[in-house]
Amino acid sequence: MPAHPHYLVLNRYDDEDAEYHRYCADLPCDLSVVSTPDGVPALGPVPAGRVAAVPDLEFGTVLAAALELRERHGAFDGVVGLSEYDVLTAARVREALGVPGPSADLVRAFKDKVVMKERVAAAGLAVPRFAALAGGASAAELERAVGFPMVLKPRARAGSSGVRIVHDSAALVAALAETDAEEYECEEYVSSEIYHVDGVLADGRAHFVSVSGYVNTPLEFTEGRPLGSVFLDPGALREELAAFALACVRALGLETGCFHLEVIRRPGGEPVFLEVGMRPGGAEVPFVHREVHGIDLMAETFRTVLGLPLQSAGRTFGHASAGWVVVPEPAPRPARVVGRTPMTGVVPQVYAEVLPEPGTVYDGTGGYFHVPGRFRLSGPDERGVRAAARRVMAEYRLDVEPVRP
Repeated sequence: MPAHPHYLVLNRYDDEDAEYHRYCADLPCDLSVVSTPDGVPALGPVPAGRVAAVPDLEFGTVLAAALELRERHGAFDGVVGLSEYDVLTAARVREALGVPGPSADLVRAFKDKVVMKERVAAAGLAVPRFAALAGGASAAELERAVGFPMVLKPRARAGSSGVRIVHDSAALVAALAETDAEEYECEEYVSSEIYHVDGVLADGRAHFVSVSGYVNTPLEFTEGRPLGSVFLDPGALREELAAFALACVRALGLETGCFHLEVIRRPGGEPVFLEVGMRPGGAEVPFVHREVHGIDLMAETFRTVLGLPLQSAGRTFGHASAGWVVVPEPAPRPARVVGRTPMTGVVPQVYAEVLPEPGTVYDGTGGYFHVPGRFRLSGPDERGVRAAARRVMAEYRLDVEPVRP
């Protein structure tokens, strides 16, 4: 019998999020890791013989590496992938190897935007009008089902990647000609405030919930505008959105685990489900929660997937006013950083920032993390933090030069 449980981790992180030993330091275990090459140096004290460096984290690649690691080090007691791009792969590996943990069906409800909206709607909760493109629906049929403007979305991507807004029939016909129908869905465009709710459930009980309002939108970030977020002050709106989010994730079958849910309010105030992931939010969400609320959402996701007790079990959480801003990569790309203007000491609410060194090159593949400006803010109330976020967006300066072949 092995002395400690043996867990398999799927890793694509190349920063502190890859230090998985931190997430179970109080519960000794043996870790084996299937990682992209860039992530290997960030893993910390994982013996080299327990790390399989692979060119990608597709299911077939991961399963083959997992079988080799199992042959050398013994059966796995759990399999976990923390990235949005790995949660379903990890679930499929669990099922292929007969390892306990969240099922692929449960994870798919938090991954596939059609499946999640079908199940939320079936519970009587508001969702946008939507339709899957698979099945050969014509532009006219989609227009009748959803109406204009409509949003075309990849069913399983994150971070607004591949999202476009379509305003008329001609644009829809052109978009459909360029789109893989099996991978996309379309939905009603709801133009109003967007919020995100981040939480942890334990045996069906809400252990932790925060509600934040976006400053700009994730789609605008992909179009070149900074993105920010601010915790809502206590009050009726925060309570309403938290209750709505919890109803949605319970409708999807989550009893224990972490979630990041996005919700829109119609102009009349009705909350409408947008999408949800069974993992922490991206950008600065994990950092602000750890530093301001004192809860490590990455650790809690790791532990809930593996069936371990919460790291923050027994704690109670109060209100905190905080937020964050991330600046998109410059265009045109590739571009090299020549200079930048720190905001620490300029905008008093900025308590942490991550800035690029001169010479850093951006090529459009950085997502929310490898970007030319990340800022975390705190203040006495939501209004003040939101104003500070707007000020960072307006005053931060990045100087770049084109990178020529």
